[in-house]
Amino acid sequence: MQRGTFQLMKSVNKSIILNKIRLSEPISRAQIAKETSLTPPTVSSIVKELIAQGIVRESTLGSSSGGRRPTMLHIHKNGFYVIGVDAGPERVECILTDLMGTIYERAASKLDTPITNDQFLAVLIATIKRVFQAQDKIIGIGIAMHGVVDVDTGTSLVAPILNLKNIPIKSVIEEEFNITVKVENDARAFALGESWFGGHEAFESMVAVNIGRGVGAGVVINGKLYHGAQGIAGEFGHMTIDINGDICECGNQGCLQTFVSGAAIAKRAGKQFSADLTAKEVYESALNGNQAYADLLVETGKMIGIGLANLIHLFNPSKIVLGGGVMKSERFIMPALLETVKQKVLTNKAKETVVTVTRLGEDATILGAVALLLIEIFDPPIQID
Repeated sequence: MQRGTFQLMKSVNKSIILNKIRLSEPISRAQIAKETSLTPPTVSSIVKELIAQGIVRESTLGSSSGGRRPTMLHIHKNGFYVIGVDAGPERVECILTDLMGTIYERAASKLDTPITNDQFLAVLIATIKRVFQAQDKIIGIGIAMHGVVDVDTGTSLVAPILNLKNIPIKSVIEEEFNITVKVENDARAFALGESWFGGHEAFESMVAVNIGRGVGAGVVINGKLYHGAQGIAGEFGHMTIDINGDICECGNQGCLQTFVSGAAIAKRAGKQFSADLTAKEVYESALNGNQAYADLLVETGKMIGIGLANLIHLFNPSKIVLGGGVMKSERFIMPALLETVKQKVLTNKAKETVVTVTRLGEDATILGAVALLLIEIFDPPIQID
């Protein structure tokens, strides 16, 4: 689908109706009008247009309350498709999904470092092409990129682990595929994926924290991502914990990331036990009964808990969702983490903040990349800055 067509799918009233159908299908035109306060003629006109565009479909008649039985409406979920991309820092992964997030195709490519901007973009394009199908059926490409992203221009300003700067992702990919492209920081995409697909609709505010190769967070308020004044909200891993600590990949000293990331866990294991292990191997050793490695993961949980207590004091979210490779060790990490949060948080009500581990697994971020397109179609286009 070319970029202009995507824009035609977007309007406030269309988004209200589409979101109502998405959340309540099957639903009648009359029920949509009743629950959205839009007039029946407006609903009928927009639904007719959405059916013609192929994004909504009709089903068998619903039950009658005395009059004519209503025709029910559904999202035509495989009428259009979206490509989601999780880009870096170690590999590029792409998926092709329908409008409800069902995954149909996958492709992945390794990122070999050192790497240049042009080489990175070449890998990105080649991997997308492996899932790219009929263009008139794809509404766009969402890309979750590690590091600092300018979401307005779709530029990767700083990708610290890849040691790259100013990658013009949006402009290059749009030129290559002639399709709408949205680029977002990977931690914020993870938060959007959780908000969209993770079953957290009851929570008005949520912070999702991704702890893996790096550490980042995304803040979602009333279903919208919070970017901050200069677009760096959520750089949770670069909160300074120890002014005399190790140098972080961002160049600062003593960031939280230098204590709790996968690389940090491996480094601490090396220092304490003279062992050349990855964080995954530390976890596996703990599972096999090595108490020293289990204690190291418990200590990591305490450190994460301190960071989360600071996060609660700053944002006071209703819920915190944790993900990333490090949280695969939740068996050892979570009890200490939760206890630390309870000890450190200031008020009894704040101690009740829900802290949980994602159930979307490794797909949370890439599904968030898909949601970058879906949210502009299904939700009214009002952004919190």
